[in-house]
Formats: sequence, structure tokens, C-alpha cells
Amino acid sequence: MINKNIYKLLLLFCASVQLNAQQIPAPKQSKSVLILNATAHLGNGKVIQNSAIGFKDGKLTLVADATTIRLAADAYDTTIDAAGKHVYPGFIASNTTLGLVEIDAVKASDDEEEIGTFNPNVRSIVAYNSESKVVETARPNGILMAQVTPRGGTISGTSSIVQLDAWSWKDAILKENDGIHLNFPSSFKRSGSWFEPGVIEPNKDYAKQSEEINAFLINAKAYNQTAPKERNIVLEATKGLFDGTQTLYIHADEEKQIVDAIQLAADNQIKKIVIVGGFEAYKATASLLKYNVGVLLRRVHDMPTSADQDVNLPYKMAKMLTDKGIVVGLENSGDHERMSVRNLPFLAGTCAAFGLDKEIAVQLITLNTAKLLGIDATCGTLETGKDATLFISEGDALDMRTNKLTTAFIQGRNINLDTFQNKLNRKFKEKFGQK
Repeated sequence: MINKNIYKLLLLFCASVQLNAQQIPAPKQSKSVLILNATAHLGNGKVIQNSAIGFKDGKLTLVADATTIRLAADAYDTTIDAAGKHVYPGFIASNTTLGLVEIDAVKASDDEEEIGTFNPNVRSIVAYNSESKVVETARPNGILMAQVTPRGGTISGTSSIVQLDAWSWKDAILKENDGIHLNFPSSFKRSGSWFEPGVIEPNKDYAKQSEEINAFLINAKAYNQTAPKERNIVLEATKGLFDGTQTLYIHADEEKQIVDAIQLAADNQIKKIVIVGGFEAYKATASLLKYNVGVLLRRVHDMPTSADQDVNLPYKMAKMLTDKGIVVGLENSGDHERMSVRNLPFLAGTCAAFGLDKEIAVQLITLNTAKLLGIDATCGTLETGKDATLFISEGDALDMRTNKLTTAFIQGRNINLDTFQNKLNRKFKEKFGQK
């Protein structure tokens, strides 16, 4: 039996680790706030040059031109003069494993993937670590919400959407089990490795793999439309795809993949479909428009996938799709994706640098992403009645030189923007006598 004193020491140790793991989440908003004189980027393409943004009890109560309204002196408890600064709705990171992996080299901290091929019943939210130091690094660049998505298999599992200042995964939830993620098979295969790629060949198993997905969806639909004698939690988990309460996120890049996957989903009467990745989505616009499918576009800071493509194609794709009338958001999956989540605003900035209107570029990581994730009723824009999830930046938030946050709020709570890196910076500056 463990010694009581040792037990107490263990409790104290665990408590200290817990307190050092993350800053304490901000308390619920108790005082109303008014932000005056900032340039407000509403997230819907509109800008108010001299704005008045007010919020109480976590909700926006005022979004107006400060020169056209009259406010009582005591209308709000706290007033922030943000003259010369910019206000944005909180940015949303989609299709991310943020909070599912802490250190890639430490297997015990990696919970992004389950064994098996068809895992719609796997829920990423229960593995989300709200105390992740990696989550901390995203907030100072304005990323205040994220879609936490599992990886692996043909059907990876079910994602959920969280706000990034919480005590636990339950506190973090904005939308639980928003959709199921399908990795559609590629029609081509490349041999070799990333550093020494081989030839590209047709995937001989493409038709078989596609049919396996189709058969699974047919069985899932039949199961959820009847009263089965035996419970099947795998098939049961797909019910939302057929009643319209969940989205099918199809991870696909090739034109054929995208067209075939959309048709397969439509044939199975799946109501909500979003393409994730979509490198060749600009070739499949007819299918996207026919079935009202949006695209969470793959990391634009990347190279083309074939030698005959324009080297700037990744930077131009958001504009190409937007010009066709397709709802486009941005995602940043791939190598070093968790530590790179903080760069999401600068991906949008690159899209703006290559022809997309600056405010439409803001929409890529605000309203458009909120629409594709199904949270636009409460998030994504600065509008009265929506969550007061927003931030103040010294300059253009899509430019790494000027995106310097001074204040950020999640549901009206004034959150801590400090990070572990900032603490280390201060520590060693003090050690070597630097200011």
C-alpha cells in the first residue's frame, strides 16, 4: 500500500504539471466591452473604417459605424480605444489534428489515428487535449477555433469543432460530431519516395476500392432506415450523413477522385458534401456546382503536383474557384501541420497577393470556413447576435509583418495570448540582461 506522504507528493506533482501545462482559461464575460475607432473587417467582405463593436454576455450586441451612432456614456462597462488598429472575427482552422498530437516523436502523445479501415464511430473530440502547448501557439495569430479531425483508414472518423481556450474537451466544444471524413482512393499511384520519386502509374485497385466504399454506404443507409435486431455502432455512427445533420468531408485531390466521390455520395443520398484538399478542384467545377459542394482547399504554400503545371497554381486556386461561384475555405494539413496552424492567416494573405480581393481572402478563414463547417449561425463574421469571438491586431492580420495581436476574445472572454515560447524568450532575455 502506498505511503500517504508519497501519495500527497504525487498529487502535488500532478497538480503542478497541470498548472504549468496551460494558462488558466479566461473566466466567463462579466463586464460588457466596447471597441471603438478600429477598422473592422466583418468577415463577409465588408469593412467599417471607424467602427463601434460592442458585446455583452459573450454575444455581439453592436456592430456599427462609430460616426453614425450615438452611445450613452455608460452603455458599456469597458471601452477599448483601438484607433489605428484592426478588428477581425476569430480565424477558423479546418481539418487539423491540433490537440491530438503533442510531440510527434513521443508515441504516447499521439492520438490522431485508430486501427481499422472504416471507423465513422471514432470521435476525435474525446482525444482532444485542451491543454496542448501547440494549441497555445495558434492563438496569438488570431486562430481562435479549430475543426479537430482524425486521420488514417478509408473512413478516419468523426471530427468536432472547438474553441481554443478551455479547461477540457467538453468545455471546448462548439459543434460536436460535425462530420465524417472519407479518404477517397487515388486513381494513380507513385512509386519511390518523396526524396526520390518514381513513376506515376494507374491504381489498378481503384474500381474495387471505390466499390467497397459504395457498398459500405449502401449498408449504412439500409441499417439506419430500418430497425436492426442487433446494434452495429460503426453503421449507426453514419446516421447523420443520411438525415442531413452531418457533413461528409471527402479528402480528394485529383479531378477523377473528386468527380467520382461526389457522384458516389450523391447516389447514396448524402445531403451535405465538402471536398477537403481539392488540388484539381478547378477542373471539377461542374460537379461541385451541380451538387453545391464547397472546398476546403489544401495548403497553398506548396508546389504543383505535376511538371506541366504553373508553378504559381497553388497560390491562384482560391481565386479560380471563387470566381466560379464555389465556396472556398483553407486548410493546412500535411507535414508539420500542427506547428504550422499559426500560419493559416498568411496562406490567405498569399491568395490575396495572387489576385483575390483582400476581404474575400479574409472570408477564406472566417465566413466561408464557418459555412462549410456548419457553424456560420454563431461564428465567422462580426454580426449582432453571433459569438463575440474576435481579436484586435496592430495591422493587417494576413501579413506576417503586421499581424500583431493586442487583445483577443473567445465568446466574450478576454483570453491570454502569452505562450510558452514567449516565456522562454523573457527568461533568457533576463538572464543575459537584454530588454
